[in-house]
Amino acid sequence: MTTLLSSLKVIARPKIEPKPPILAKRLKLIDKLDEQLAMVQCLLQNQPFEAYKDKTIRDPDTGERKTVRKRKAVRAWYFDDNEHYYFELKVGLKTLELDKGKAAIDVGKKEDLPNVIETLIKAVEKGELDTHILQLSPAKPAKAAKASKA
Repeated sequence: MTTLLSSLKVIARPKIEPKPPILAKRLKLIDKLDEQLAMVQCLLQNQPFEAYKDKTIRDPDTGERKTVRKRKAVRAWYFDDNEHYYFELKVGLKTLELDKGKAAIDVGKKEDLPNVIETLIKAVEKGELDTHILQLSPAKPAKAAKASKA
């Protein structure tokens, strides 16, 4: 008589290599660039930009956890000087220098901002900015295994 468990293929757990930390940094930067792109599109359409984040809070009366949507402040990475726009790429609070001593990207008209941001997103996806990202926020060392108590 066969059992249901005998129909399953059982193996030893395979070792899964940890993902490189640069992948998480790339994804975070792409998320921030997507926010900037949404902000620019609102600017071009003369609409206000609002960004939200989900936050889990505990109700003081019932003790129940709820997810609440809260507004968050997003600072623009672009700026203008007499209707000529520039864009700065940021990692955390630091501005990323694409060349030595050159951190701003000359955009020109505000209508060109979406193209510049989309180009930056593609460059981050391909890993072209990995060295610049790692210079501003180096990878944290791997945590050492805890020593077992005897």
